[in-house]
Amino acid sequence: MKRIFLTAAALLSTLSLAAPIPVKAENSAPIRRLLQTRECFGCNLTGANLKGAHLIGVDLRNANLKAANLEGANLEGADLTGANLKSANLTEAFVSGTTLNNANLTNADLSDAHLYNADVGGAVLAGIDLSGADVFNTAISVGGEY
Repeated sequence: MKRIFLTAAALLSTLSLAAPIPVKAENSAPIRRLLQTRECFGCNLTGANLKGAHLIGVDLRNANLKAANLEGANLEGADLTGANLKSANLTEAFVSGTTLNNANLTNADLSDAHLYNADVGGAVLAGIDLSGADVFNTAISVGGEY
């Protein structure tokens, strides 16, 4: 019995000394902050991988999400006022009741996204991809003059 105890203690000691695998993402602290506190006002989340994240009601005002991966993310009720979403991947994202006032969505991929009641007043929408997107009660128009 003593031998089993000593073997288990030695094994546990070895495991506790193992170093954790470091997160190499440059913006891992802001991502942790966002996921823990649900707010990240003015954060630098450039290139962040938030694929499939539940970002319901988060505060991302003035955040830099340039080239971020938000594929399949749930942004219901999120506030992205003034956020930089240039070249962001929002494929299959759920954008319902989301505030995107004065946001930069230049070249953002919104293909197969669900945009319901999103507020895009003053947003830059040049070059966005809406292929297969569901757009309802959101002031996005495609084409030339009215």
